[in-house]
Amino acid sequence: MSDLDFSKPAQPAPPPPPPPVYNAAMALEFLKSAGKPEGFAPGKKIFAEDEKAGLFSRPRMYVLVLGEIEMQVQGKAIGSVNAGEVFGEMGVIAGAARTATAVAKGQVTVIGLDDKQFLAGLQLKPEFALMLMSIMNNRLRSTITRLRASGSLQHGTASEAPTFDKKLLQGLVRPMQGQDPARYDAGKVIMQEGQAGALMYIVLEGRVAITIKGALVSKASQGGIFGEMALVDQAPRAATAVAETDFSLLAINRPTFLNLIKSSPAFGGALLAGLAGRAKEMADRSK
Repeated sequence: MSDLDFSKPAQPAPPPPPPPVYNAAMALEFLKSAGKPEGFAPGKKIFAEDEKAGLFSRPRMYVLVLGEIEMQVQGKAIGSVNAGEVFGEMGVIAGAARTATAVAKGQVTVIGLDDKQFLAGLQLKPEFALMLMSIMNNRLRSTITRLRASGSLQHGTASEAPTFDKKLLQGLVRPMQGQDPARYDAGKVIMQEGQAGALMYIVLEGRVAITIKGALVSKASQGGIFGEMALVDQAPRAATAVAETDFSLLAINRPTFLNLIKSSPAFGGALLAGLAGRAKEMADRSK
């Protein structure tokens, strides 16, 4: 467990990696594996701003096959979606209300997936989860940079929602039985903002506070995770984590992380939901 020696001096942080590369062919192949093309006439709304999942409706994410989609907020165009691009994914991954309206500019063809179809697709092509994680990570880091610059990190309250439910948590612990959980006392610094990160952490017991520039932004308790951002993009830590109570955790290195994504679609789906939720919470602080 020498790699869990959190008292090691910080090493010079590596330069940030280039922005994640969006693979349109992979996105199209992924959505084709679980969904079917459908057409929308010019001016037709694919989904509307503030729209939420209902009792008889499930939000869907889409890839645009042909044509162009205009994204609008309060009736004003804010951008467009071009062929090969994914849109509406937050509604499926995070269960969030739509933040914009998607309108067909001319005749368009899309492929849509609801949450069940999305998880079914991950069974066939789990590597798609890593691409989406990279995109979510990039959005989250961009939001954090803006909040740091504006001094808005103090705004908002810290959330505490588990990423993994008990069933999934047990399923992750079982194949890692050769690794004993690491146990530490309250007050222990687990990771430090700005340092290089080689591990992500899953909390088994206790509670951990996550801060950015001293501002509390979230907490992690049983089933919660932290440190995964550095494994996705191999960039320096975005936050500091300190134990609020005595705690135990599992540490996962990048090779194990990548293997889990490939072998467990549920793991990839849960991580995506956690990242998407965190990105939304941080975006809400900037409003």
